[in-house]
Amino acid sequence: MKVDVAIIGAGVIGTYIARELSRYRLNTVIIEKENDIADGTTKANSAIVHAGYDAKIGSLKAKTNVLGNQLYEELCRELDVPFKRIGSLVVAFSNEEMETLEELLEQGNKNGVPDLKILHKEELREMEPNLSEDVTAALYAPTAGVVGPFELAVALAENAADNGVEILLNSPVTSIDKKDDGYNIIAGTHNIDAKYVINCAGLYADEINNMVNKPYFEIIPNRGQYHLFDKSTGNFVNKIVFQCPTKVGKGVLVLPTVHGNILIGPTAENTEDKEAHETTGEGFAFLREKAEKVVKDFPYYKVITSFSGLRAKTATGDFIIEEVKESKGFINVAAIDSPGLSAAPAIGNMVVDILMETAGGIEENKNFNPKRKAFKPFSELAMEEKKQLIDKDPRYGRIICRCEQITEGEIVDVVNRRAGASTLDAVKRRARAGMGRCQGGFCGPRVMEIIARELNMDIADIVKDRPDAYILTGPTKASKTKIDTLAAATKEE
Repeated sequence: MKVDVAIIGAGVIGTYIARELSRYRLNTVIIEKENDIADGTTKANSAIVHAGYDAKIGSLKAKTNVLGNQLYEELCRELDVPFKRIGSLVVAFSNEEMETLEELLEQGNKNGVPDLKILHKEELREMEPNLSEDVTAALYAPTAGVVGPFELAVALAENAADNGVEILLNSPVTSIDKKDDGYNIIAGTHNIDAKYVINCAGLYADEINNMVNKPYFEIIPNRGQYHLFDKSTGNFVNKIVFQCPTKVGKGVLVLPTVHGNILIGPTAENTEDKEAHETTGEGFAFLREKAEKVVKDFPYYKVITSFSGLRAKTATGDFIIEEVKESKGFINVAAIDSPGLSAAPAIGNMVVDILMETAGGIEENKNFNPKRKAFKPFSELAMEEKKQLIDKDPRYGRIICRCEQITEGEIVDVVNRRAGASTLDAVKRRARAGMGRCQGGFCGPRVMEIIARELNMDIADIVKDRPDAYILTGPTKASKTKIDTLAAATKEE
């Protein structure tokens, strides 16, 4: 396979760059080692679009965070992705922490963050009545927001694919050889010749770099654990609530998600294992202790799932976004930890600029379409719109996920899109079937049946997420003949 640009990594950074490159007449491919888009850091983070006050003045983080924040509304509107600019608070409990707020305010102003101000106790409690009585003040940043991170990456990938980008999943890169006219990449079963390589490999960005270049940075995995609460928890907080930051990170936060849940987390644990996705009792105890310091009487019994995500840090504490001097056309986009999601649009634009300078004049794609096929949840449609959709396709009248009110029609839609879903978790990330209180306990088998039917697969081959995360091994009480009969009946339905 010969291409102009090979992007390694299909997280929010890689998919954004691919979408932007599809504006040009370039043959671009995304190479991803996992079974789906957004299967790394992008699927397990705080989902915050930060305002930009806490990044060191003059750093890449500061520059790209503030600019990226400004680009979010238009981007999410074009791609039909949920984004809410709800604002954030950094709360203080002491005079010493009050000094930290003043420092963050000054730093934010220098970074160009608009409308920052410090709120004192009475004004603050009017805004967030459930905050602890011990909170004395807070830095308020109205431009902060929340987004669906994996939904954004999927939308970017879909739009990129609609505009001609090819996506190779289950294709881990095992070697890259530098040639006179570019790079030869072995990725899974694919042999790819590329003029330019963009390394967005997240936790493995150092290893990808070292296949071609001298080692000059090391990725340090940092694990963050989270609790997600049922929507019935209500509006315990209306804004993103941070505690004063420490040397290891922004601390445990409490926030409403873009879909109406409450999220608490993360921990910050350095680890040597780039696959350390487990959760721990110690981590959960830490989350509870820190969260209860901020929010009183929190209903901890309403946790519906807990998870962890790994962030790619480096010793310098800043992003790495650059063409490698010894390897023309090889661009590293590495160490994209927080605020990487917030900065993603600005990072992507910066990478495109680097590539354009290296490649010279590249013709625009006059057929580029910035909008992806709209995906609006059926439950959010007006009654007349629902009726019209059901009349057109009766599958929208069959509820599959009762917790989130997701219909069969929506699941069929996300399975059959470009960069569509082929696993249980892929449907969950795209259509939210299985995101509710039962976490797929009731709808999971039915979703598997739909995937198998739409993709003409054996249901036993449908996995939860990764290729080895099998769910079914064979029939139990029912005979194979009976299972085949039931499957046939389902298909006829």
